[in-house]
Amino acid sequence: MSEFHNIGLIGRTESESAVLSLKRLMAFLEQEGFDVVLEKETATAISNHGARISKREKLGELCDLVIVVGGDGSLLGAARALAKFSVPLLGINRGRLGFLTDITPDEIEDKVGEVLSGKYMAESRFLLDMSVTRNGKPVGHGSALNDVVIHPGEFIRMIEFDLFIDGQFVYTQRSDGLIISTPTGSTAYALSGGGPIMHPKLDAIVLVPLNPHTLSSRPIVVEGSSEFKIIIGKHNIAKPHVTCDGHDQVITQPGDVVRIHKKPHRLTLIHPIDHNFYETCRTKLNWQSGA
Repeated sequence: MSEFHNIGLIGRTESESAVLSLKRLMAFLEQEGFDVVLEKETATAISNHGARISKREKLGELCDLVIVVGGDGSLLGAARALAKFSVPLLGINRGRLGFLTDITPDEIEDKVGEVLSGKYMAESRFLLDMSVTRNGKPVGHGSALNDVVIHPGEFIRMIEFDLFIDGQFVYTQRSDGLIISTPTGSTAYALSGGGPIMHPKLDAIVLVPLNPHTLSSRPIVVEGSSEFKIIIGKHNIAKPHVTCDGHDQVITQPGDVVRIHKKPHRLTLIHPIDHNFYETCRTKLNWQSGA
């Protein structure tokens, strides 16, 4: 008997192919006798269904497993909303790259069936919490599974900020910004910025400067429990933006303080039993394979 009974579904509703996969997945789950709970927005794309409907956050209380049909961005959004509930996530790829959503649409019945029968791998991933204060008062916050990014916003200008790690001053930097990335995010924006690929099991965070004015400024890898404080420089012409996984944007002012640290709640990510991180890198990043 499966350890999963109530299965939540979140889908990329603007994608016709994702909706088709959602319907196929729903039919399979109902045929196998599982109770399906549709996320409220997802339900708008599926007509004539008898499933329960729930707000996204409520899925964490109602479900034993949530399956996301879409791209990595869809799974990132689900992770930010559901991590505090400890409900595991499984991804079916209807996006482009698919580092996190690793079941292909034509594998739905086979791979999802294996997971529901107990044949799967579970990975624990940590998220980041971000907050911005101005004159000691909170003005914004967010969370990220991939990365927190400080950037100039709509202006193409260098920005200046002071970086502290665990209370120790690191440097004053002038650059196009800074990426603070988890191991999960190391294969995303941080990679394109010249950062290292980190295995998902690492308890580490990488800081990747974006086009730093000082060419000797390089990515720094620190332990995952580190706490970061970034003070926005007083002389910036642009107002630096802070984004979490490309969302939860906060526009800062000179003197604002950005704080980032590991979130207390971790995400459980489910993979098929034959999942291999290095094979995923090889496939998605077009690494050379042996003869």
